[in-house]
Amino acid sequence: MSAMELTLLQTFREVVRRGSITAAASALGYTQSAVSRQMGLLEHEFAAPLLHRHARGVELTEEGQRLLEHAEAILDRMDRTRRELAAVRAAETGQLTIGAFATAGAALVPRALSAFRSTHPGVSVTLVEGPTPRLLTRLAAAEADLVIISTPARHPPDPGKLCWHHLMTDRLLVAMAGTHHLAGRRALSLADLADEPWIAGPSATDATRALAPAGGFAPRIAFTASDWTTKFGFVASGLAVTAVPAVAASAAPPDVTLVPVTDAWAAARDIFAVTAGRHHAARDHFLPVLARTAATLAPGLAPAPEPG
Repeated sequence: MSAMELTLLQTFREVVRRGSITAAASALGYTQSAVSRQMGLLEHEFAAPLLHRHARGVELTEEGQRLLEHAEAILDRMDRTRRELAAVRAAETGQLTIGAFATAGAALVPRALSAFRSTHPGVSVTLVEGPTPRLLTRLAAAEADLVIISTPARHPPDPGKLCWHHLMTDRLLVAMAGTHHLAGRRALSLADLADEPWIAGPSATDATRALAPAGGFAPRIAFTASDWTTKFGFVASGLAVTAVPAVAASAAPPDVTLVPVTDAWAAARDIFAVTAGRHHAARDHFLPVLARTAATLAPGLAPAPEPG
């Protein structure tokens, strides 16, 4: 359908809605004679009278009523198409702000963003880190489009007005040097490490520091470091061990061994991507990429990715 034909249908619809050629011309910014000519072109095109003209305005003929039904369907379809194409353009060139807890930045976020960038190179991405309460506050204030958070397993959050997308159930591992005397174990209890020196982050939410309030195990923290590079460096040198969520396991260097923990109270946390209900094209394209990445980081633990 040509642009001219669409214009004629739009003008026809406006005449019907306004009830007169004069009112339609005023609303569309045309002259009255221009609208009359367009109605004449339509009647000539369909070889049928479409409007009854009278002193109070116009009324549809039976043929005009049939045309109006088709015109509404065509114009509505064109409007939907424009919106869909605009959404595609926004996903290709828009802005995306992601919030994440620190451990997610070790592997989950960079791998997901790398995969996303391969198909959406024009999207500008900003990453902010922080604890869960602060991230949820940012999301509610529209300062982030999506946040990745961690919560205790088997304690589902109250969704409220937010949308919670379960990515994976994380498990706890202990990182130690490949030469450590326990490095050959398939699994171990934290009690096996009671006498070991530990390295932990300064935050109370650090995986190692969280062991004490969670289950009463008190790791002997000998060193403090915020980033995983430093932690793994100390571990690889045999100076300490550290607790590592499985979501960060792939960031461990080859000379570090990761052993699963058997203590049930320390074994798992749920990781969610949380969004607000508002539509966001780039975010909606990123979500399934994030879910697929989570599945590769924790085989058998992550749910199937959401469609999209």
